[in-house]
Amino acid sequence: MTTTEQPDGAPPHPLVKKSLDKDLSRFESVEAAARPAAHRLAALGLGLVFLLLSGGFAALWIGALPNPLFLVIAAVLGGYMALNIGANDVANNVAPAVGARALTMAGALAIAAVFEAAGALIAGGDVVETISKGIIDPARVADTQTFVWAMMAALLSAALWVNLATYLNAPVSTTHAIVGGVVGSGIAAAGVGVVDWQTMGAIAASWVISPVLGGVVAAAFLAFIKINIIYRDDKIAAAKRWVPALLAIMASSFACYLVMKGLDNVWRPGVWTILALGVAIFAATYAILRPWVARRAEGLENRNQSLRVLFHPPLICSAALLSFAHGANDVANAVGPLAAIYHSAASSDVAAEVSIPLWVMLIGAAGISLGLFLFGPRLVRMVGEQITKMNPMRAYCVALSAAITVIVASALGLPVSSTHIAVGAVFGVGFFREFYTRHSPRRRAYIAKQLPEGSRPKDDDEGDDETPAPRKLVRRAHFVTILAAWVITVPASALLGAAIYFALSLLG
Repeated sequence: MTTTEQPDGAPPHPLVKKSLDKDLSRFESVEAAARPAAHRLAALGLGLVFLLLSGGFAALWIGALPNPLFLVIAAVLGGYMALNIGANDVANNVAPAVGARALTMAGALAIAAVFEAAGALIAGGDVVETISKGIIDPARVADTQTFVWAMMAALLSAALWVNLATYLNAPVSTTHAIVGGVVGSGIAAAGVGVVDWQTMGAIAASWVISPVLGGVVAAAFLAFIKINIIYRDDKIAAAKRWVPALLAIMASSFACYLVMKGLDNVWRPGVWTILALGVAIFAATYAILRPWVARRAEGLENRNQSLRVLFHPPLICSAALLSFAHGANDVANAVGPLAAIYHSAASSDVAAEVSIPLWVMLIGAAGISLGLFLFGPRLVRMVGEQITKMNPMRAYCVALSAAITVIVASALGLPVSSTHIAVGAVFGVGFFREFYTRHSPRRRAYIAKQLPEGSRPKDDDEGDDETPAPRKLVRRAHFVTILAAWVITVPASALLGAAIYFALSLLG
């Protein structure tokens, strides 16, 4: 018998148990290390299955149209673009709520997936501008085959660029990606004169307009909350006074936003109708929420963390409404070129606007929702948690900024990107916190009054451990990466589009 062997009935030798524990611990470590890789492989596998199903689904609807193989390939590319839109663009709608812990990741993904698909199918529209935003003139394209190659190149180049951006953890505008793809393939197919450069100038202006407006609006509302609620002696009384008005502003803004951006394909009221709708919803919501806030505030402690429960329900509603409006608008980025290819194959002509068949819309809606589930959590965490620390008040400012900025920009005729607005609002909140922490006399006076004499000044700034000493509350690395990705999205996807068009032409 060895030193570790025991006779029957004898307790195991300590060496045996220790060795077994070590082995089990090693197995657990290997399993934990392998789990993320297994999840990634499973996501890739499900994504490939969806693309195959997209091609098969398209084949059932194509019938006896010419060049059915091209249409099947185009359907696969449309599904690929939809997956990438879900993985990258949709994260901005739910990330603030997840970062503020108003929603769990699973709950956010479920809400976004359902409302993205609903927005695409209910309000996605029967007609889309297939030459994305009118940036190229279809009359200058030589023939139908050239147009089909150009649209396929635009779709693939945009999808590849958004895929790369998602891998690099950079939220980019999928609209800008498809615009760049169309510009590059259009120039390769028909020359520089095919592009409407005035429209392109407006799109370039949105690189600056969108994040700046989003950041300013979000910072302005956060400043209001800090001054009128957070840094008050009686926070609960201040919340009873101001939170109903803030939530009513959010409700009326999202109602107008939904009408202008989510339902514009099924209902297009005038400016005064939208304004009257906003005022009516503000009044009704304020009347309903004032007693609700008063009841919720009863018994709350006079501290910043107590205020958070008042902002949770509106954050959940905002995530749903932003997702609905996004699905209604951005599904065209995935299926617009596909619808154009289908129309060209069916009618042998080139059109700037075409009808979207139901099967095309289904591929787009399903792809966006599936892409969010499979590949979206990384960007949700990055936008909601890693740029700057979120809490419900800050997340409220970000979500509200998305609606108000779109409304203001649309009224002024300014081109904006919803992705740039949302991420710009996150940066605006973070940079404003840095500024306010360092320079606010109100904050310093509040802290001095709250602390016992002789204590070191310290403030939780809505529950976070922050000292009055200058601190970086925004991760600069993310700021530089995202800014660079925004600037090069159009040129990068344009170069890809041109290269892919030449490759397809040679193969053809």
